[in-house]
Amino acid sequence: MRLTLEKLLAQGRDNALLRFGLGDACLKEHDAQQAAIHLAQATRQQASYSAAWKLLGKALHQLGRLDEAQSAWTTGVTVAQQQGDMQAAKEMAVFLKRLQKSRDSQADPPPAAPAT
Repeated sequence: MRLTLEKLLAQGRDNALLRFGLGDACLKEHDAQQAAIHLAQATRQQASYSAAWKLLGKALHQLGRLDEAQSAWTTGVTVAQQQGDMQAAKEMAVFLKRLQKSRDSQADPPPAAPAT
């Protein structure tokens, strides 16, 4: 699948749907770096593509680029709501809550060791 999509891209058939498909294929092959590149391009080509924002956030999260993932999902929620894509908006809102919860738990100091 990925190879076929890459061939189409090489032939000059560059569009948001193709980039989304490539990003999805890269994620399925555990290549978050390339996925992020293709999905970012998809969002530049079609800023209203809520599914691309969702996967872009996922790819960035896998890369440990948490601030960028948060930004992608935040934008994605707004875009999805504007498009009436409430399921995608809900999913990205959950991702944002999980990210914040993870950050909050890392910010909490560990409990003090009992005195001996």
